[in-house]
Amino acid sequence: MLTTVIATSGFLARKYVDKDEKSKKKIKTGLAVLLNISVSIAIILTNKWLYTVVGFPNMTLTLMHFMTTFICLHVCQAFGVFSVKKVPMTSMIPLALCFCGFVVVTNLSLENNSVGTYQVAKVMTTPCVLLIQYYCYGKFASKATILTVIPIIIGVVLCFIYDIKFNLIGTVYAIMGVVVTSFYQVLVGEKQKELQLNSMQLLYYQAPMSAVILILPVATCEPVLQLAYRSWTFMELVPVVCSCLIAFTVNFSIYWIIGSTSALTYNMAGHLKFCLTVAAGFFLFQDPMSANQLFGLILTLAGVVAYSHVRS
Repeated sequence: MLTTVIATSGFLARKYVDKDEKSKKKIKTGLAVLLNISVSIAIILTNKWLYTVVGFPNMTLTLMHFMTTFICLHVCQAFGVFSVKKVPMTSMIPLALCFCGFVVVTNLSLENNSVGTYQVAKVMTTPCVLLIQYYCYGKFASKATILTVIPIIIGVVLCFIYDIKFNLIGTVYAIMGVVVTSFYQVLVGEKQKELQLNSMQLLYYQAPMSAVILILPVATCEPVLQLAYRSWTFMELVPVVCSCLIAFTVNFSIYWIIGSTSALTYNMAGHLKFCLTVAAGFFLFQDPMSANQLFGLILTLAGVVAYSHVRS
């Protein structure tokens, strides 16, 4: 009798500890999602100012982002925030290449497509991630999860249906952007599991490798020498530094969300960010919103809420 009581008590204690750990993980993931949404909006606004007002080259800024990320991670490692784990460098090459391809192709997609076409192509990353996980890694998504994706796609299409315009080169870049971005997001999660690395450890290897790969296209395609010899004012340098530091937080939060949950959950966080951005534009800046845009926004938000409920 006493043995049974002790065994039952041990089982209940383990169950309570497991439940408590799951609750803490959900809270940490929720905070990471909120952090990602906040810093993503901040870096979009900062980078937009740098591109339009300062005329800062896109890939050069991305290269600086990854160099800053590596420096910040090196400082964190020196202070004992995480420890560096040795892994084969060749195993990091696919992830680094996918990142560089994702940056270059998505920028070309935005350059050659309307905003509406770009956003609709971007939302197609979600079903593409599901297909890659199924065909490449044998991971099955539940019917309930798949059903939550449908209103999100319809919602985004309704929001931008007035601005959808197709052209051959733009469509090619849009399709390439969807595929490369999807592979990049899936690889972030798979590499963390395969190599038994946490988000900081993986980013510590991927950031400098991606920076090295970007050096050649930056040196050949962008005016690096003009930037070096340009007279910079304090008000121009501050947003560059801020953009680099924010990028470290963005990159870390992306890796944390995907590593702790999945690439699909990270996509859902992106859709939530889209809803908040459109809503903020309407309420804060009185941006016009038609009936179909409002309905599309509600559908997208409903899909995100439904996904959260299914995952819970």
